[in-house]
Amino acid sequence: MSKPICYVLDDYQQVAAKYGGWNSLGERLDVRFLHEHVADRDQLIETVGDASVVVAMRERTAIDAHLINSLKQLKLIVTTGMRNASIDIQAATDRGILVCGTESSSRPPFELTWALILSAARSIVDENLNFRQGGSWQSTVGVDLYGKTLGIVGLGKIGALVAKMATAFGMRVVAWSPHLTEEQANACGATLFPKNELFETSDFVTLHLVLSDSTRQIVGRNELSRMKATAMLVNTSRSGLVDSAALREALENSWISRYAVDVFDEEPLSTTDYMRSCPRVLATPHLGYVSEGNYGKYFMQACEGISAFLNGNPIRRLN
Repeated sequence: MSKPICYVLDDYQQVAAKYGGWNSLGERLDVRFLHEHVADRDQLIETVGDASVVVAMRERTAIDAHLINSLKQLKLIVTTGMRNASIDIQAATDRGILVCGTESSSRPPFELTWALILSAARSIVDENLNFRQGGSWQSTVGVDLYGKTLGIVGLGKIGALVAKMATAFGMRVVAWSPHLTEEQANACGATLFPKNELFETSDFVTLHLVLSDSTRQIVGRNELSRMKATAMLVNTSRSGLVDSAALREALENSWISRYAVDVFDEEPLSTTDYMRSCPRVLATPHLGYVSEGNYGKYFMQACEGISAFLNGNPIRRLN
């Protein structure tokens, strides 16, 4: 008798097998790793049509109602992390399909936020490229962090870590989010500012909100046009927080100095997208959660979740 099949989606780096305890499932499941992103929905359904279990790496592939209803043998979806806006949990629930998650650390995206801030401030990529290509020596003048103002939009787990690090650099920290209180801001070493004032006065603005109906495009033309021409916007949270049309206008008209970004509306991003060549964009391919510590936790706990489900005692349930 053939074993039920588990597909691990979007294993771009071909490392999922290394970090998880998949051997423990070998006698009960046929585990298959997909190393390419399958964007075409019909092709995806054909590829994983016999799946009993699907493991989703973050939000790389949308597991929508159409896909869920097309996978007739599907019993379990496991997502890395405890929140995945790309999974239609209601559709899964209606089909009697269990959705489970894994723990995730706030440290890797916090660390990448500072990597982007520092790289943008000191033109690390440009200077490294000049160095390797034999270009001009010392072609840029760096921006000091000491004494500058960092505006944080969203002071949750990651935003709080960013705020505490900013004080170590001697930066003034201001913060805003829809429900942030003065006491919460002060506890992180930040001062609560009105939204417009934050964008007007900050030298760096970094976004750390959860994407929802209320926060979608929370940074639009109004906010971007208020920023200093020398200011930098950093987004390691979700692309949908920023109005993409307004952002392009801001970059093309030099409203802001730099957009440092790790998240995009389309991933992988089209090779023809303007961000690929815009000189004011410093971009990384959604590396915020991509670290040894997170991957170890993701895939080991994914295996634990599958095993618990097979034993009739599911854990970390999301529905």
